[in-house]
Amino acid sequence: MLLLNPGPVTLTERVRRSMLQPDLCHRESEFFDLQDEARARLLATYALDPGEWIAILMTASGTAAVESMVAGLVPEWGRLLVVENGVYGERIGQICERYRIRYERVLMSWWQPLDMVEIEARLDTPGPGGGFSHLAIVHHETTTGRLNDLKAVSAICRARGVQLLVDAVSSFGAEPIDFRDPALLAVAATANKCLHGAPGAAFVITRRAALKSAVSRTYYLDLDRLAKLQDQRNTPFTPAVHAYYALVEALREHEEQGGRAARYARYAALAEQVRSAFQALGIYAVLSLQESSVVLRSYHLPAGLDYATVHDAAKSHGFVIYAGQGELSKTMFRISTMGEITSADIKRLIDCFASLARSGNTMFG
Repeated sequence: MLLLNPGPVTLTERVRRSMLQPDLCHRESEFFDLQDEARARLLATYALDPGEWIAILMTASGTAAVESMVAGLVPEWGRLLVVENGVYGERIGQICERYRIRYERVLMSWWQPLDMVEIEARLDTPGPGGGFSHLAIVHHETTTGRLNDLKAVSAICRARGVQLLVDAVSSFGAEPIDFRDPALLAVAATANKCLHGAPGAAFVITRRAALKSAVSRTYYLDLDRLAKLQDQRNTPFTPAVHAYYALVEALREHEEQGGRAARYARYAALAEQVRSAFQALGIYAVLSLQESSVVLRSYHLPAGLDYATVHDAAKSHGFVIYAGQGELSKTMFRISTMGEITSADIKRLIDCFASLARSGNTMFG
């Protein structure tokens, strides 16, 4: 079964076999060698200087990495503006609520590009607690497949001395991220999306200087404690050792295949193969190419067909696709091209949809 959902992804046999390596005690040097390699390779994915940046691992999902980043890097005196244009932006606001972090939301349309004028206006309007110290945004909002304009948002933050926190859970390892921008403070991501690792390992990459003012709002996800212990070749808790095996092997594979740029090109080719073939069948993308990530795209459900019918037809041909979230499941579905997927696999997917069209004695459009 090939997974066309936005993580977990279909693993290569090489990564899958890596999890059959010997069991490791997480207090032995062999495990710390593994942890060190994972951290170094994560920084190397974007050619980051380990003297300036630090990769902090945790056994958790991508959401936990986002939670750790927000809870640890917004100081007690800080005030956060959360850009929301999908479910995952909303989730950042919910995290702030739980930790009683001072924040405000700027609500954006899910169907239009970010309104930069509105973001600027909100940052320039002090609230009862003063100005904003940080801004949080989802880079690739998989609710719709929208790739938010991180460069433009960074420029807005940089001009105002606002520090940027990025949910890069479904973009890290493929989409460009400019770590040279002084406004960028940290990103949170996971192993089991663009890196093609297994679920269970997540991470935050942040500037080392940011940890000097880190706060401890949480216990298990305490970013500063995790960072200090990992720098000392230690760990506070029992990590998912076999997920770390898979992450390291996936990162080796990522590098050997050409790194981030090559992964981006691979996704772009597969995503375009899907889009153009679907369009010929009368199945149209929800967002324009200019607004979309190469990682995942959303499509309108064919007229007269519900998601369950489309999902079950695809699954009978060996593919797992993804519904729109919540009420969107009634109008759209999503296709991701992450993981061990080839052009031949996409051709089989298109043949499946063409067969579904013929069974209805009509083209979808």
